[in-house]
Amino acid sequence: MGAMTPSKPQIRRWRQYLADERAEAAVYRDLAARRTGEERDILLALADAEGRHEQHWLDLLGDDAGRPVRGDVRTRMLGWLARRFGSVFVLALAQRAEARSEYDDDEDATPQMAADERIHEEVVRGLAARGRNRMSGTFRAAVFGANDGLVSNLALVLGIGASGASSATVLLTGLSGLLAGALSMGAGEYVSVRSQRELLEASRPGPAAGAALPHLDVDANELALVYRARGMEPGEAQTRATEVLGSLEGLSAHTALGVPAGSDQAVPDVDEHEVIGSAMGVAVASFCFFASGALIPVIPYLLGAEGFVAVAWAAGLVGVALLGTGATVGLLSGTSPGKRALRQLAIGYGAAAATYLLGLAFGGVV
Repeated sequence: MGAMTPSKPQIRRWRQYLADERAEAAVYRDLAARRTGEERDILLALADAEGRHEQHWLDLLGDDAGRPVRGDVRTRMLGWLARRFGSVFVLALAQRAEARSEYDDDEDATPQMAADERIHEEVVRGLAARGRNRMSGTFRAAVFGANDGLVSNLALVLGIGASGASSATVLLTGLSGLLAGALSMGAGEYVSVRSQRELLEASRPGPAAGAALPHLDVDANELALVYRARGMEPGEAQTRATEVLGSLEGLSAHTALGVPAGSDQAVPDVDEHEVIGSAMGVAVASFCFFASGALIPVIPYLLGAEGFVAVAWAAGLVGVALLGTGATVGLLSGTSPGKRALRQLAIGYGAAAATYLLGLAFGGVV
């Protein structure tokens, strides 16, 4: 009995799948072109896997493959971004694209293909996590700084404006809030990051202790006490200490004196602790982004707007900016940009509305 002739809807669906697989493979190749080493190899392997999926649909289509069709809009946009930027944002979008695979519910796709797509999501998640770690310290300061500037200065401007103060007073208050808040955010972030790094540094093994390791009494094995102090059980600590003292050559003080990676008490390596970021970089990012965010609600007053018109413009401009910061966080975190944008908007408007109502009440009393 010959194979059943595919229906026209099936052929259309298969051709779309074929186009999407080709487009996704091109995205991974474009990303790989901007990377070297292991990341490049992983991305090329993902492109090869998409090529295998492409071949599956070509085999099913046979003579019905016809002229190539275009991938869906999201995949084409992803390809455009990959060719021009190749950043962690593109990897975050690729992660979401893999999560949207329809192969689980399509009987024409093999179980292996559906499984591949789920694993591809995790592979891209891992690659994106590297980029997130490299930028998360400064990015955190940038996002928090911009959001704080938007919300705090909008609330300040609306609260003062609602109290009946003149536009000149509102403008001066807004500019003062911008400068004071930006300086406070920058200084606070600098102190916070420096303090965190100093605390981590204090937990690292001292160089003098590392130099003393070769002279320890193997039988007494004082090294086991170090491991016990860092949270290991006595038996496990004794075993670990014996192993370390038996093979000191080539071991760093951090490796020999710290608890092995993966333990709850592992000693962090400050030099590789990318998530924190540099103190100065985080401080500058926080200052600049707070200032840029805090400037937005002041713009209508700078342009001469007054009263309700200025309030409406300030709220509208800040709303657009809040949607943008929320969507950006959503993209980078691999979650829904829309939901994160609306959450950011609701929180910002809630704070501003509360302050506006307080200003109205205060103005009425005065």
